[in-house]
Amino acid sequence: MFDHIGIKVRDIDASVRFYTAALAPLGQGLCSRDETGASLGPDDHPGLYLYQGGGAVAGAHLAFQAADRATVDRFHAASLAAGGRENGAPGVRGDYGPTYYAAFVLDPDGNNVEAVCLR
Repeated sequence: MFDHIGIKVRDIDASVRFYTAALAPLGQGLCSRDETGASLGPDDHPGLYLYQGGGAVAGAHLAFQAADRATVDRFHAASLAAGGRENGAPGVRGDYGPTYYAAFVLDPDGNNVEAVCLR
């Protein structure tokens, strides 16, 4: 449904560091960067845009597809190593579905970031 999404962040440098590390296991990288924003995704199609904002910016839930469960695990580890805060260790979420394997972290602004594999 979505082509891309943009979120405001308080500290663009901290958010770029976090999302670059967190999305690397998912095969995504930094596409563009300047002093007020950045984009991430595959080289030919950025899907996440970060914009320097102010005030209250948290509250989004971003869920990224993972190819397999090991990738969800790597996303979780990389996110925590990059300063993310624990919000749900990797595991099956049976209440979402019998094969819904996901991990959740909070980004530097408190947004809920998820990697999910449906196999």
